[in-house]
Amino acid sequence: MKRARTDILDIAFEQAGPPDGFPILLLHGWPDAPRGWNEFSKRLHAEGFRTIAPFLRGCSPTEFLSKETPRVGAGVALAQDAVDLADALNLKSFAVVGHDWGARVAYTLAALFPERVIAIAALALAFQPGGKFEIPSFEQSRRFWYQWLLCTEAGAEAVRKNPVGFARIQWETWSPPGWFDDNEFARTAESFSHPDWAEVALNAYRARWRPGEAWDFRYDALQKRLGDVQHLATPTLMIQGLSDNCDAASESEGLDAFFTGGYRRIVLENVGHFPHREAPELVADAVLHHLRKYVRSHKV
Repeated sequence: MKRARTDILDIAFEQAGPPDGFPILLLHGWPDAPRGWNEFSKRLHAEGFRTIAPFLRGCSPTEFLSKETPRVGAGVALAQDAVDLADALNLKSFAVVGHDWGARVAYTLAALFPERVIAIAALALAFQPGGKFEIPSFEQSRRFWYQWLLCTEAGAEAVRKNPVGFARIQWETWSPPGWFDDNEFARTAESFSHPDWAEVALNAYRARWRPGEAWDFRYDALQKRLGDVQHLATPTLMIQGLSDNCDAASESEGLDAFFTGGYRRIVLENVGHFPHREAPELVADAVLHHLRKYVRSHKV
């Protein structure tokens, strides 16, 4: 494991593949950690790509440098973290593969830093023009029960007291059964143990639906710019599990018109919310096809 220091974080990250390979940022989702990319990333390394998989803010062993920094979980904050890491590693350009929260970061990076991002692949999460959150349909609202729970004070306190138990429920219900074992969950859940994990998660979800949540003025300009972006020019691959019980497949339908630089959506049968874990070979095939098409001509 390696570390890189930014103005806000001491970022822990895993790096693998040929040192001179084109860099791919692998951004994990919630609740997950970089180890979720292990099987998937082997194929990228064999094809000559270098992967950098950070622990997102709040996920141990990544740490905030100051106790005073607001534990903001907004997409623009996580996107700036990714750019700061790229700067620390002297990466002029890179591609991004993101899952769940990481997918939101991928879209946000494409919207705000298109000169840096050559291509993105987003798993399990649809693009939201302008980064805006709108109350979903009744059916999707039922799937978002955990977000509504976090918006209550008692629910927030329960998650602070038992973050691992809360995360386990998502793993057990968001995908068809049998895709993970107790050991894999336990090793991943080591990242959920620091109090910042719950605080960042609470902020990320509560701020969507409640006014007055903590904010960091450093992201004001990025948030304003994001609100004006309705279309992405970065080549985009979207991978959706048909059996996703968190974000229904219908949520990512009919979005082609929002992508001006190329867009492809792939739906995988019998796959839920964690495509790269549940079907690593299928996901790797699709992502490699995408990367070969768009990044081979670019230099680090």
